[in-house]
This record gives sequence, structure tokens and C-alpha cells, in this order.
Amino acid sequence: MKKNDVKLAAPQDLFAVIELGSTSVRMTIAQVQRHQVTRILDSLQQSISLGRDTFTTGAIGRRTTEACVSAIQSFSRVMSEYGLQPSDSDHVRIVTSSAVREATNRDVFLDRILIATGVEVSVLEEAEINRLTYRAVRPLLGKRVSFKKSDTLVIEVGGGSTETLMFHRGKVTSSHMYKMGSLRLAQSLDDMAVSRQRVWQIMRQAIDQTADQIRNAISPTRSLRILALGSDMRFAASILQPNWDRQSLISLSVTALQELTDSLLPLSPEALVSRHHLSYEDADTIRPALLIYCRLASILKVKRIFVAEVNLRTGLLTEMATGGVWTAEFKEQIVNSTMEVASRYQTDMRHSKHVSHYALAIFRHLQPTQKFTARQEMLLTVAALLHEIGGYVNDRAHHKHSYYLISNSDIFGFSSHDVQLAALVARYHRRSAPKNSHTPYMSLNRKDRLVVSQLAAILRIANVLDALKDRREISLTCQQQERSLVLLTNAVTNLPLIQKRINERSDLFTQIYGLDVVVRQTLKGTHL
Repeated sequence: MKKNDVKLAAPQDLFAVIELGSTSVRMTIAQVQRHQVTRILDSLQQSISLGRDTFTTGAIGRRTTEACVSAIQSFSRVMSEYGLQPSDSDHVRIVTSSAVREATNRDVFLDRILIATGVEVSVLEEAEINRLTYRAVRPLLGKRVSFKKSDTLVIEVGGGSTETLMFHRGKVTSSHMYKMGSLRLAQSLDDMAVSRQRVWQIMRQAIDQTADQIRNAISPTRSLRILALGSDMRFAASILQPNWDRQSLISLSVTALQELTDSLLPLSPEALVSRHHLSYEDADTIRPALLIYCRLASILKVKRIFVAEVNLRTGLLTEMATGGVWTAEFKEQIVNSTMEVASRYQTDMRHSKHVSHYALAIFRHLQPTQKFTARQEMLLTVAALLHEIGGYVNDRAHHKHSYYLISNSDIFGFSSHDVQLAALVARYHRRSAPKNSHTPYMSLNRKDRLVVSQLAAILRIANVLDALKDRREISLTCQQQERSLVLLTNAVTNLPLIQKRINERSDLFTQIYGLDVVVRQTLKGTHL
């Protein structure tokens, strides 16, 4: 830590992130100017193996818990020297992932941290981690034209899981998390009464099974590139390329990486600690992690791997600096991922796009009075684009099939809960409205049930507007007159038919918003 940094950086320009990982607790303090992370002021790390507890016993032990308390208290004192307060949620975030998320005593652990330090730890779900990884790597990929023209698999092997993010020409097409991590692998083989060589053989077999799943999920092309994140690959890069400028990407030969990995496998943890100045926790995970990268590169037939000096904390700092989650670019990536799902089920995309357009027009008209959020806008968008994918199974009761298919889809940027809400909105785009006898709907809390009903009511109207045989997109402007929502359109024919169908399907809308829905033709010369 440099004292002059404290003087140069105003507290309002400083942000800090503490991450409770599977093998260590890390803190990064950064300076932000003009919504960009301009420099890292401090990076601290304390080796604490949360994952060792969770992945062996299922629970976090008392000693490990108190070590985390001590680390957060120590890091908080460093923050205070920069003028940051851990309780300032706008400038400080403390997060954790699988090691705490999977612990049976997760709530007890989080309560202890809160009581001892006065700060709350956020447990990141898969969708949040995917989002933060995207935030971290997007600036890097955007600077290289070659990445914009190719398929890029971003992969990070953590202690408890392996995360992948697939880009096609700069657009996110898929995101997955696999329950295969370096520490989890090492722990699962610790008690086996076999030779060390046999342990590595068994580990390769386990890795290959997951690597095959990754290959099948991303459908690799000849132009595929791998961008590896994580401290293990940065360690490998520092060995193979000692002069690496960590502000830029570096490309490593997979052959050289395999040779390095093979040279590390016979070494004991003590030898790794002594020779490479690793902590004992890192000595446990470095070899399984590098094995995963090597095996995946081999199965995907990639000859070089790019390595970047970015991580989850980088993504979180970037998000905090920009002041929000739902940026236009991020929402566009959610739509890209949704379109991939729609394409998979051979959806009529012209109809889906029209319905989405109409639904969002109504949504935005109602937004000032209903206080709709950006998240709810994306729930409606996804539901509108996917509302008819159930026709892939059967046209009969396709709204129910749509619910099932959406519920079991991975949509980038959406948590499992978000996916469930979008699936229910799509479920109610036709036929019956939500009922007390519908178990998935009634399993939601009251607030979420209201959101589903609000958005489904809009979607039902939007779907009717595109029900004409010619399926031409019509212009749409919304006005409110007394107790009616007036939809002004340039449609010349079939207005009586549209109004008739809206009357038949607007019960939910009227019940929710207290408005009748009236369709009128735009007056000649009126500009929409």
C-alpha cells in the first residue's frame, strides 16, 4: 500500500471487493474515474480453505469461520486507511460462491460474519457469476478484432466449479457452470489408497467426462479460441512467459502448458511450496486446475490458450463503477442468448419479435405508474421471444410446453428464479389466467405472483395484436383515456377482428390494471 495513493484518490472514486473463495480470501481496492477502473491500488490475499471444509464434510468448521472473520476485519482496517467503510454498499462488496453456497451451515456462517464484522456477505448464484465474468472480459475482447470474428470460450476453473462463457462474434451464446473444481477434484481423491500416478489417471478420466459435456454444449468450430481466467493459469503464464505484461492478454502453447503440468504432477505439495513459493492451499489445486485446462484444450483441438489478468473481482468492480447491472449492452446479451434458445426450438421469430415489440410498447407506457424495473422489462422480453417455443413439442397446449422448455433452458444473465418467472409469464400468454390450483405459480411469493400476472396480462394483449394472417408489423402508440388503454395503430383492415379478440382475452389486463383495452386506427397525418 502506498500512502500517496490515498492522497491522490478521493474516497468517492474508490471501490473495494472482498471475495471469500474456495482456497483464499482476497481483497482488491481500485480507483474509478469516468465509470472505468483506472488502476488497482491494493491487492491482498489470505489463504483460508473454505472449500476443504465444504467439499469434505459439507459444513464450514468453526476454525475456518473465525479465520474468515479475522481476514475481513484485517482487510476492513486497510479499507479504512483509504477512507472506505465496509458498510458502504455502494463502494464495498463482500461476496462468496460455491464454498459457502453449498455448505449445510451456510446461514450460520453468514450470521457469524455479520455479527462479528457488521457487514453482509452476498452469496453469488451462477447467473451473477456469469454476468460478472462477462463484465470482466468484455473490455478485453472488444479491443481485439480477432476475437470479434471468432468463437471464444472463456473458462475459469475454480476450487469448487468450472465456469464457461461462450461468445460467437462477440455475442454471448451460452453460459454454464460445471460441478468440477480443482479443490473438489483433489479432495475427492485424497482418501484413495492408490499410487499418485493412478490418482492422476483417475482424475484425467473424471475431467474428460466434464470436458465432453462442455464440448457438446458449445459446438466448437475451427476458429475457436480459449480465454482462460484464474490464478492457476496466471501462475502457468508467469512460469512460461516471465516477461508477461499483465495488462494485456498472453498466448500460451498448449504443448508447453502440458509439459509444465507434467513436470508438476510428480512433485509433493511441500516441493511445490518450496520451489514455486505457493501456499499449501494453492499447491493442492494448481495441478488439478492445469490438468483441466490441458484436457479441455486437447478435446477441443485448440493449440494455444489465451490468459488474462482479470477475475470475478474485476467484473464486480467494473459493475460498481458503471453504477448498475442492467446496462443496454448487458440486456442485448440476454436477448442474444434468448434468441439462441428460440432458434433451437425452431420458433417463428418474426411473430416473436413482433409480439416482443408490442409488449414492450405497452410496458413502457405503463412504466411510470407501475414503477416497473429493468429486470421486469427483461423478464417480459424473454417471455415474449420464447412464448411459442412449446410448438416444437406440440401445437396443442403449446403454452404449457413453452413453460417446461423455458424452465429447463439456460439463459445468460438470468438466475434460475428469473428463468422460472419468465417461463410462467410465457405459460399464461393464452388460455387460462393464473389460478390457485397452479402449483408452480402458487409456489411463488406474493410479490413474484403479482409480477407474473402483470407481465402475462401485457403479453396476452401483445400476442393478439400479431394474430392476423399476414403477420405484418404494425405501428403502435399507447394513450390512456379515463379508464381505457387506447392502442393507436396504422392497421387499416381487420380492426374489428382485433378488437373482438382483445375483448375476449383482456380480462386479466383489466383485472390487474383496471383498464379496458381499445384499438383505434391512427388518424391520417398523425405521426407515431
